[in-house]
Amino acid sequence: MTPLLLALDTSTDRLAVALQTPGGRWCVDEPGGAQASATLIPRLLGLLADAGVTVGQLHAIAFGHGPGAFTGLRTACAVAQGLAFAHDLPVLAIDSLLIVAEDARAQALRNGAALEGDWWVAMDARMDEVYAAAYRWHASTGWQVTVAPRLWTLPALAEAWTTAPPDRVAGNALAAFADRLPVRGAAVWADGADRARALLSLAELAWARDEGRAADQALPLYLRDKVALTTAERQALRGGAAAAGVAA
Repeated sequence: MTPLLLALDTSTDRLAVALQTPGGRWCVDEPGGAQASATLIPRLLGLLADAGVTVGQLHAIAFGHGPGAFTGLRTACAVAQGLAFAHDLPVLAIDSLLIVAEDARAQALRNGAALEGDWWVAMDARMDEVYAAAYRWHASTGWQVTVAPRLWTLPALAEAWTTAPPDRVAGNALAAFADRLPVRGAAVWADGADRARALLSLAELAWARDEGRAADQALPLYLRDKVALTTAERQALRGGAAAAGVAA
């Protein structure tokens, strides 16, 4: 039986919402960011209306639990938890970095590229840092975590990739820090194609693995306690950049 799954993710500057029913799939992948908190619920209700489904008919609600933008994670968790509590539904917590890997895998599949093996994901975390993790794909078992999501400094991630060069890398950190992350020889997917569809694929897999949890477990994965620089730190960074310019 095809499960009825509603999925949402606001962990990046994209808003991804998706719905799966026996009648088909509905996906929305659009700019999000600061406006996601205002547009998320209307988008979800719109998908349900298009499919002729009510929230009460769903089997579960999936959400991107992080890592990612602080406000975005809170938004996704709050909406997933509220809907799940109101309708006595389980939630499915989806690794937001794995969404990037699944999206890249789908792109590779369309292009006839090799799929099995390790996939690194690196997403710009601002403040000169990166959210990164590594996963391994097997056709028989799906995704497995090989390096758990963590917050990396650029030098630390560059050193890890220099020591053990990655075969495949996905994520927007490749564009943001192109000259500071060594990926020579790796297959690269710097741009996402359909984050909502990738999210829904992972939600379906999580459901099949019986990973549903109670609504009160719809919690964000925070990897950074500090979400902003102090005024003194911003001034120090500007001073360092200016000094580097003079030295150059």
